[in-house]
Amino acid sequence: MAHKDYYEILGVPRNATQEEIKKAYRRLARKYHPDANPDNKEEAAAKFREITEAYAVLSDPEKRAQYDRYGHVGPEGQGINFDFRQADFEEIFRDLGFGFGDLFETLFGFRRPQAGPRRGADLEVELELSFREAIFGAEKEVPVPRTERCPTCQGTGCQPGTRVEKCPACGGTGHLTFARSTPFGQFIQTRTCDRCGGTGEFISHPCTTCRGTGQVKKRRQVKVRIPAGVEDGMRLRLRGEGEAGVHGGPPGDLYILLRVKPDPVFKRQGDDLWCEIPISFPQAALGAEVEVPTLEGPDREGKVRLRIPPGTQPGELLKVKGKGVPTPYGRGDLWVQVRLVVPTKLTERQKELLQEFARLSGEEVRPEEKSFFKRVRDAWR
Repeated sequence: MAHKDYYEILGVPRNATQEEIKKAYRRLARKYHPDANPDNKEEAAAKFREITEAYAVLSDPEKRAQYDRYGHVGPEGQGINFDFRQADFEEIFRDLGFGFGDLFETLFGFRRPQAGPRRGADLEVELELSFREAIFGAEKEVPVPRTERCPTCQGTGCQPGTRVEKCPACGGTGHLTFARSTPFGQFIQTRTCDRCGGTGEFISHPCTTCRGTGQVKKRRQVKVRIPAGVEDGMRLRLRGEGEAGVHGGPPGDLYILLRVKPDPVFKRQGDDLWCEIPISFPQAALGAEVEVPTLEGPDREGKVRLRIPPGTQPGELLKVKGKGVPTPYGRGDLWVQVRLVVPTKLTERQKELLQEFARLSGEEVRPEEKSFFKRVRDAWR
């Protein structure tokens, strides 16, 4: 099947200079760019693909020489392996005011991997806190395994005194494109360059420390300031403490996932703390002052005196103001729940006094009588 001549496509003579070829392509690219033909995008895209293929071959002196000698079939009859030289296209499209990357992905099925600066990945580690550390805050050190910029090459991946070169296989484009002629027409195939992995760059003298990656593995102790009042499941963000960036990009962030250990005495509800204290029947009935633990001192040494009003009922809640969780707006309260403790062993004198109290209260207390279950059995006889 006959193919249209590349020179005819661009409208230039066979002895045209590189500048004339470039000028012709710029003129046609402006005319047939799909963005400039919103009402006829498909036809414009087909024409644009045609002129771009022609320019990719004729703008490369080596590929142009092969084309002049062998035509579309190439030197080995397998078509011409031509490259879309992105640096040249980007410059042309920038001058014309058109985009480049998305258009070439749509028309030719490839996108060049970003070889420029890239931000490093974020990391997350767990940190266990005691209940008191979560309430009042603390300073901790967290071991963080992460990649960092290589100190020898400063992240370039090159041995000091050398630099990154353009990939010799793809000419710096990051991809290889093959045009093959068949009886059914010409087929174009584009694939990522095997040698550079699509970056368009090649390191001929890799750094001996990082082996050309530009990064090394480290385990750092990162200091973390825990603010007062944090809760279980919260995450703290430390900017710039994540993985190192690539090609000079900024590092990622480190997230600290907080795990708060439960306390055997205190529970938390929002900004308030809750605890339980045991009191006796006389204390509940007559009133008293009891000591209540707080989180103020180490190991809960800080205590406050709490007044138990006369007639306090079991399960009743009493408030100690300002002994809860610190917040930017003040501090929560400590709620104390009363638990009545019934003695299990009484002296004879204590029994007499309680029986007298029951008699005066009009209550029937007959501890010496038959047991409840025995009385039930006797009633059914």
